[in-house]
Amino acid sequence: MQVTETLNEGLKRAYQITVPASELDAKVNEKLAEAQPEVEMKGFRKGKVPMSLLKKQFGPRLLGEAMQETVDGAMSKHFEDSGDRPAMQPEVKMTKDDWKEGDDIEVSMSYEALPEIPDLDSSDITLEKLVVTPDEEAVDEALKSLADSRKSYEQKKDGAKAENDDQVVIDFKGSIDGELFDGGSAEDYPLVLGSNSFIPGFEEQLVGAKAGDEVEVKVSFPDDYQAENLKGKDAVFACTVKEVKAPGETKIDDDLAKGFGAEDLDALKTQIRERLVAEYSGASRAVMKRKLLDQLDDKVSFDLPPSLVDAEANQIAHQLWHEENPEVQGHDHPEITPDDEHRKLAERRVRLGLLLAELGRKNEIQVTDAEMTQAVLTQARQYPGQERQYFEFVQQNPQMRQQLQAPIFEDKVVDYIFEQATVTEKEVTKAELEAAVEALESDEG
Repeated sequence: MQVTETLNEGLKRAYQITVPASELDAKVNEKLAEAQPEVEMKGFRKGKVPMSLLKKQFGPRLLGEAMQETVDGAMSKHFEDSGDRPAMQPEVKMTKDDWKEGDDIEVSMSYEALPEIPDLDSSDITLEKLVVTPDEEAVDEALKSLADSRKSYEQKKDGAKAENDDQVVIDFKGSIDGELFDGGSAEDYPLVLGSNSFIPGFEEQLVGAKAGDEVEVKVSFPDDYQAENLKGKDAVFACTVKEVKAPGETKIDDDLAKGFGAEDLDALKTQIRERLVAEYSGASRAVMKRKLLDQLDDKVSFDLPPSLVDAEANQIAHQLWHEENPEVQGHDHPEITPDDEHRKLAERRVRLGLLLAELGRKNEIQVTDAEMTQAVLTQARQYPGQERQYFEFVQQNPQMRQQLQAPIFEDKVVDYIFEQATVTEKEVTKAELEAAVEALESDEG
């Protein structure tokens, strides 16, 4: 076998692989010899079928297997000897269109090699960790929110008019051009006025209604409404107001706490405080991670595989286009071409992705089976009743497993760098932390 380099420019590599016909024939004979003792054929005892007959019957199929194994072996040996790691799957193709049995095999292989990534001294990195201690005001605010979620409603006096924040119990039938439409009718529906849970303009027309009133509500479905057949359509809802209820006072006491599974109110406050600590910690980590990535982006520079940058830029452009055009769900849209901003962001993401991957590899950071199982279970909960099917789908889909594994691996590498870096804590208010998070969201990268 002969491997000849035909291209070496930057990260681009190309090679010509030639496998002599004699080497291929020897591999086929080797496979036939291994199989011969187990082969049975009419007219011959088991294991006594002549090699020439075996080659005539099974040779063509084994030739294909031998070709694939030989080329795969040549590629593996090349990467082992050269130390190259391809950025993406190498492109491999036969160079002789008129190849026939007995000819040497000539294959071209091309790829972009992953670059040499410089060592990083994580101890040179300095970071600031924002720390927020939940105060009583934050705990009380969260407690009130919980109480509001259990809000009860009490019947108003006969003849009382519905106001904002009241709950009206209604029957309604929706029609367009005089025809009822699917999903536009319901009975005994509890609607809180001012909750904005119905389409714009609906709830306002029920303010002032009394129990027993018949109200004709006229609205227009938004142009971006999720149901295609209702977008921008004018509709009329015939509503019967059956009850008008005012929000009752929800007492914040031990009984409320027990409703949320706590022993008493103090125990519930402790749970809330712990949840707030976790929320603040998660937000603080996100801010610190961004600051870390910014520093890494400034510290490290190396050549990037063009194919990875192109793929990432296309993905970014595609995602942003769909965010700006949410009404288009599929891929039936004009060709999307990345611009300079997309490519700049793609280069940053590829650079940081390769750097973190190399740090993880050098420091033997791995995602454990337990961590992967937990990630799959967490995702599976988004598909109630289909958890088992989702779990099996992930098990059989390497690409999906990779998508779940990648963020876990990245976070473990980031945590490793945090441990090596110099981190100082800074006490801030909840508002200051929220402002820092909003700054991240307005400048995604």
